Amino acid sequence: MTSTNEPNEPVVAGGHTRIRPFNTRDTYPEQSLDNDLCQAVVAGDTVYVRGQIGQDLDTSESVGIGDAEAQAEQAMANIKMLLEEAGSRMEHLVKLTIYLIDPRYREAVYRTVGRWTKGVHPISTGLVVSALARPEWLCEIDAIAVIPKDAQAPQDSKEARA
Repeated sequence: MTSTNEPNEPVVAGGHTRIRPFNTRDTYPEQSLDNDLCQAVVAGDTVYVRGQIGQDLDTSESVGIGDAEAQAEQAMANIKMLLEEAGSRMEHLVKLTIYLIDPRYREAVYRTVGRWTKGVHPISTGLVVSALARPEWLCEIDAIAVIPKDAQAPQDSKEARA
């Protein structure tokens, strides 16, 4: 496994790039956990994004406490940022899974997701669950996207001409 001491620096494990690696002992200090995870994995031309919640990825602060719509907005902003860090974009979303702790949040959350995915048409699965990892989190959204084969072509062409 390749690793650096820089926070948020991708690592490679098993031949796949791990975006924004972290350890659960740091993110959930109140729990007795010690798991090496990451926010996204690039495997071939596919990007798998960990479930995103109403949390700022740079500060780990929860945002939108008590507001499912605000949490969905932050989750979708996180997904966009992670896809771009992985070399993809929102228009390359393939699948979303949306977890709600209360079905009454569905309209607000899905409206928010719909604004971020207008014209993209990913498939989506929605689930109502009894709870998420922290009591203040009301929704969680994970994503799968692709990296188009021609995504690097313009840059590669410029480098080849230089």
